[in-house]
Order: sequence, then C-alpha cells, then structure tokens
Amino acid sequence: MVQTLSTMLPLGTKAPHFELWDACSNTTLSLGQIKSNRATVIMFLCNHCPYVKHIQTKLIEIAKKYQAKHISFVAINSNNVETYPADSPECMQQEALIHGYTFPYLYDESQTVAKAYHAACTPDFYIFDQALLCVYRGRFDDSTLGNGKPATGKDICTALDALLDHQPIPDAQFPSLGCNIKWRR
Repeated sequence: MVQTLSTMLPLGTKAPHFELWDACSNTTLSLGQIKSNRATVIMFLCNHCPYVKHIQTKLIEIAKKYQAKHISFVAINSNNVETYPADSPECMQQEALIHGYTFPYLYDESQTVAKAYHAACTPDFYIFDQALLCVYRGRFDDSTLGNGKPATGKDICTALDALLDHQPIPDAQFPSLGCNIKWRR
C-alpha cells in the first residue's frame, strides 16, 4: 500500500464520458445513463483498500441520503486485477452485494477513465453539477486511518448541501488520501 494524495482535477472541468461494465447490474452503463439533473458524485474505490474500508459504512449511508434527493452516485474500480485479484469483477459483485451498494460499481479495465479523471488514489471523490462541471474534488472528510477521527463524510455533505441550496461550494477543498491506484505497467 502506497499512501497517495489525489491530484485534484481542476474545478470547472467537464466530466469525461465513460461507458463501463457495472458489477451491480451486470450491464454496461454510460455517464449519460447515470448522471443526475442535480449532481453526480463519481468515486474511485476498490475492494481491498483499507482507506475505502475505513469510510465504507458511512459512505453507503450518505449515498442513500443524497440519492433520495436525486443525486447520482457511481463508484469506479480502476485497479489492475492481475496484480490485485481481490479487485476483480467477480469480487466487485460480491463486495456490492455484501455491503448493499445502492449505486453502480463500474470496472475500468483499461484504466482510461481513471486517467481521464486524473484519479490517483482510492478513495477519490468528484462532484459534478447538473451541467457535469466539476464543483468539488478531494476527500470524503478529515478522517483517515490512524488519526482516530470517525468517518462523517462532512466534506462531501457540505459540498452537496451547498449545491442543493444553490449556494457557492466552499473553496477549501482538500485532497483525498488513500492507496494508490494499481496501474498496469
């Protein structure tokens, strides 16, 4: 595990298009099918990362809360499954089922989507407005492995609440800290 900070995609960037296989529905889904007319949260996750495990329960709770407010959530796994078989599509299906994911869990086998989003670590979060422009990128909250703080999702929730209330998104946005994406060589 290599501790890595997210690279912070520039604000205002248009969400890059994707079409990926979904472990939850066993179908191919595109950004156009997933996006919301209010906001779309794109998360780079994987099965084995301890940083993802640290926030997983709270993340699912927050996704359900905001999905009820018509915000879309989607998770993308871009790890190299040859070197990390725990992140395979079969394991992704199990992970989504065991934890009750209420959002698509997409497999980015070619890793082109992670590269297009400048994703660097898991977890890594991006919020796009109704026009699919990036308004937030970075961490879930200030909780991380070993700092003793519980996962709250405060940073994500603050940005989503501002967006729903038609208020400015806070300028203070901090990179996520997690495991590096396992790139193909």
